[in-house]
Amino acid sequence: MSDPKDLSLEGIEMMPLQTFAESAYLNFSMNVIRDRALPSVTDGLKPVQRRIIYAMAKLGIGPKAKHVKSARTVGEVLGKYHPHGDSACYEAMVLMAQPFTFRYPLVDGQGNWGDVESPKSFAAMRYTESRLSIYSDILLSELNTGCVDWVPNFDGTTEEPKALPARLPNILLNGTTGIAVGMATDIPPHNLRELADASVYLLEHPEATVSDLMQFVQGPDYPSGAEIVSSKSDLLKIYETGKGIVRQRAVYEVEKDGIVIKALPYQVSGGQIEKQIADLMTRKKLPLVADLINASDHNNPCRLVIVPRSNRVDVNQLMDHLFAVTDLENTYRVNLNILGLDGKPAVKNLKTILSEWLEFRTQTVTKRLSHRLEAVNKRLHLLDGLLTVFLNLDEVIAIIRNSDNPKAELMSRFNLTEVQVEYILETKLRQLARLEEMKIKDEIAKLEAEKKKLETLLGSPARLKTFIKKEIQADAKQYGDERRCVVIERAEAVAIKDDDLTPSVPMTVILSKMGWVKAANGFDFDAEHMAYKGGDEFLSKANGKSNQAAIFLTNLGRAYSVDIKDLPSARGQGEPLSSKVTLQQGELPLYVITGSEGDYFLLATSKGYGFICKYSDLETRLKAGKAVVTMDADTNLLPPLKFMDKSNDLIVSASLQGRLLIYKAEELPVLSKGKGNKLMAIPNAKLEVGTDGIAAVAVAPQEASLIIHCGKRILNISAKELKEKISMRSKSGTALPRGFQKVDSIEVVTGKVTQDDDTVVEFNLM
Repeated sequence: MSDPKDLSLEGIEMMPLQTFAESAYLNFSMNVIRDRALPSVTDGLKPVQRRIIYAMAKLGIGPKAKHVKSARTVGEVLGKYHPHGDSACYEAMVLMAQPFTFRYPLVDGQGNWGDVESPKSFAAMRYTESRLSIYSDILLSELNTGCVDWVPNFDGTTEEPKALPARLPNILLNGTTGIAVGMATDIPPHNLRELADASVYLLEHPEATVSDLMQFVQGPDYPSGAEIVSSKSDLLKIYETGKGIVRQRAVYEVEKDGIVIKALPYQVSGGQIEKQIADLMTRKKLPLVADLINASDHNNPCRLVIVPRSNRVDVNQLMDHLFAVTDLENTYRVNLNILGLDGKPAVKNLKTILSEWLEFRTQTVTKRLSHRLEAVNKRLHLLDGLLTVFLNLDEVIAIIRNSDNPKAELMSRFNLTEVQVEYILETKLRQLARLEEMKIKDEIAKLEAEKKKLETLLGSPARLKTFIKKEIQADAKQYGDERRCVVIERAEAVAIKDDDLTPSVPMTVILSKMGWVKAANGFDFDAEHMAYKGGDEFLSKANGKSNQAAIFLTNLGRAYSVDIKDLPSARGQGEPLSSKVTLQQGELPLYVITGSEGDYFLLATSKGYGFICKYSDLETRLKAGKAVVTMDADTNLLPPLKFMDKSNDLIVSASLQGRLLIYKAEELPVLSKGKGNKLMAIPNAKLEVGTDGIAAVAVAPQEASLIIHCGKRILNISAKELKEKISMRSKSGTALPRGFQKVDSIEVVTGKVTQDDDTVVEFNLM
């Protein structure tokens, strides 16, 4: 590979593609970072913004001038300073004119400049008119005082300021956003008075910490006026690291019309909130709200009225929910990535930003005072020569009239400099009147006093610091205003659960043998004798609430969840469960149950295995369901049984061989899924539980009595006998009396279960 510096015979520089690509990309990146995307700590402006402000100042479109067509300004900017697209330039100008975008607008617009509902709905630049705002004086008032560094424009035909002489830390006042190559910036706006106070404090206490400065800077101050609800610790971390998240929340009051939203988060429109709430109401996700009225007008730019469903609605809970699910609460990224005094991009904390700006301000004021001192000295020098003329007026006139070289003779005769003589010779005769002599002496006296003051300021860092401090305080008094965004720490908004939002109506979920499901209002619905499809009949039902989910258990031991409110009405024949969930091949639903998060169910198989399962472990949002009970090929799932009190309830198991075992439920493990443990021990060495199997199982409170159904015969076990027969799961149980060994079912009798109890599960044994 040849040396990159070598030239070919054609005079073309040769270099590796990798080297060229890397160099070109880095140059492009730095150009985007420095000349487009990131603002400077000096005046807080991006290049396009600085050029717009400067061009308007050069055109004389100041705060007191008449409004001029915006196209005039854009043409001037593009033609002399910013050779880029006109639409991008005009949009940058629009943003500086929008009071809902800039905390302190730099441009005073006339015409359609957009609104908070539609920021990009501004008219074309040929229609709008503009001029600089009063606030722009902070950036421009010292432009021609000798304190600005000038650089050539893009084609070298004129000059533009490298940075405007900002009298306040504009970098934090209006904030800005930008995306460069590999980096971005997000600077929120702040209050002018707070930043001025913090700057003055830092000027007097250079050793101050960020925490000290936050005595003055409470946090960002967005133009919208909504509350900032981030904690003080979060805000402190943002200003210490230069990065973080700010949470802003709408301001509301309760009036007779309803809940009135009076201020929205930054860049959030009323129409946007109106659409979000209307969408929630349409999807029946917001039953607590009856209506939403957008009463915003010219006098009340933000007035959204939320009408609760009734007077019983908890306003705080409702608003907390809306804060969580809508843009009534919004978060804003903070990334204080700016160009420092060295021209390099970096994420800086609050103290660093203010310190660098104060350094820039000190340099600017020093240059301004030095330039003024130079002008004063120059003027005094000229006035000294002019005063000499008045003291020797006749002789001077004679020399001018008679001398062949009056300039040289005057310099020699009165010991004057060439500059003084040139000024004397250019002086008009009417300025040689006696009255002018007095004016010159008065001007000399004033200039001598100003010179002394300037030399004192420039010669004393302490006096210069005091001078800068007074200027900052004066500007804060003239241009500052009260904080708009109240900073108040609030707990994070929590949305109301969907189950709590959905009306709680008693419902009966019905499952047929052919796997069709439907739901009927109320608990007293006669599901067994209702009309079904031809060849179909009742299989299982469960009583629940409309804001709950129904869980279906299948012959493969899988569980599926379906919201009861999504089930078809019992007025019709219903729908197949397969239309709601994805059943596997050969899978059939057997049972339906309902319950709450803290409920427990006994899941058992005909082979004599079982376990206790939490209701929450049965729930799933997957259409494919979840495997719960491990099933063998020749095993049947017994009806699930709910515990009333797992710590005290009893498990009653009856085997196919006619043995009955009663033990406490706490002996059986709680599992989320699996095969479980044996419900009864092996009765003898020759007969295994797998061969024996379970005929029936029940869950009974200790105070209950049992009715064991064996064909047409019934065996009653009183509550007293039930307690006496409590054994252990490791036992094989007690043999039932002769004639009662073929158990069909076990009925639990207790006064605690009523017809309206939504935990009762009914089923048919087959």
